[in-house]
Amino acid sequence: MTLSRRNLLATTAAVAAGTTAAVASAGTVRAAPAGDGGRRLRTGFERLADGGYAPLRGQKVGVVTNPTGITRDVRHIVDVMHADDRVELTAVFGPEHGFRGTAQAGGSEGRYDDPATGLPVYDTYLKSGQPLADVFTASGVDTVVFDIQDVGARFYTYIWTLFDCMEAASLAGKRFVVLDRPNPVTGRAALGPVLHREFATFVGRQPIAQAHGMTVAELALLFNGEFLTAPVPLETVTMTGWKRSEFYDAAGLPWVPPSPNMPTPECALVYSGTCLFEGTNLSEGRGTTRPFELLGAEGIDGRWAAAANGLGLPGVRFREAYFAPTFSKFQGKTVGGVQLHVHDRAAFDPVRTGVALLVTAKRSWDGFAWRSDNWIDKLTGSTRVRTMIDAGADTDEVVAGWEAELAAFRRTRRQYLLYR
Repeated sequence: MTLSRRNLLATTAAVAAGTTAAVASAGTVRAAPAGDGGRRLRTGFERLADGGYAPLRGQKVGVVTNPTGITRDVRHIVDVMHADDRVELTAVFGPEHGFRGTAQAGGSEGRYDDPATGLPVYDTYLKSGQPLADVFTASGVDTVVFDIQDVGARFYTYIWTLFDCMEAASLAGKRFVVLDRPNPVTGRAALGPVLHREFATFVGRQPIAQAHGMTVAELALLFNGEFLTAPVPLETVTMTGWKRSEFYDAAGLPWVPPSPNMPTPECALVYSGTCLFEGTNLSEGRGTTRPFELLGAEGIDGRWAAAANGLGLPGVRFREAYFAPTFSKFQGKTVGGVQLHVHDRAAFDPVRTGVALLVTAKRSWDGFAWRSDNWIDKLTGSTRVRTMIDAGADTDEVVAGWEAELAAFRRTRRQYLLYR
């Protein structure tokens, strides 16, 4: 990466009236540190609207969003922008699950006209490259705006919708504006293995850590500076009042499930580790009220919880649990397993915990198996986690296997961070 390529990053918009900002060497306008007492988080959309939509003036605008694109008083930003004559909103682009969120995992809403606004809604799901660029061209927009709540995990597909849309906007000659929201599980550190390029899929397009510890605006800068062949004209509208050490409940914002199986911030807290069970024959809790917090299968008993508790993992305890999923794996059957109870969020390491649960599940239940398509390799980003566990490695040995690549990613990540 050369300095000249990093300088292609476009200037971050500072749109809030009266907001003090410091200009960094890479040309990004960074929000100034929030003050003491009375500090209130303001999202990228709040700052955009308060600034009169300055970066969007004179532009036909399309928004990539889903049900999480809301204001503090739970109005959707599309409805707000559509009613405001200071911005010309002409199209909406829906990701997986759809703009209004009517589709389950692996589905979308297709092309339709939104009943509430009359705006055309275009489907981006499973589109990338020139086909997605053609969608942007057909829509007639000049600027594409992205506003979706992420959950901090590499395999959560909305960040790859962001990447694909940035790439397609570049191909179509469109501007791109990212409205920032908090990483709900903090932005303290990147954790876990880094994707190897030969395992790239929609659950991981580029080599970032399993828990990236970044906001969507920071990821957009990273994507533009490191991974896009032709960087897009990019602006990011930052938050004010957010600290990297804060969990979602400190934001004072309502939680809208970003997808049907992400019902709470507590679910997001464990997701970057326990989603690995999608790559096994165990249930990851889909079809329950606690997806990714409940894990299990037929034939598992209390020995698994006992083995997991015996590791003394920081910040978490495991309860022997029994549940009957209403859909997905083991639908309608009662299965045994564990429920995670995080009692110290600051100490909890979701990725190490996920690996520890894989190790102990395999050792305590003789029915354990990986999915036949080796989906675990797509989730972890290489064959290493699977093959090491199969060879009898313990948790510390597996974690040690990714330390060098994680350290390298952390060094790259550091230059794109916008908040303290």
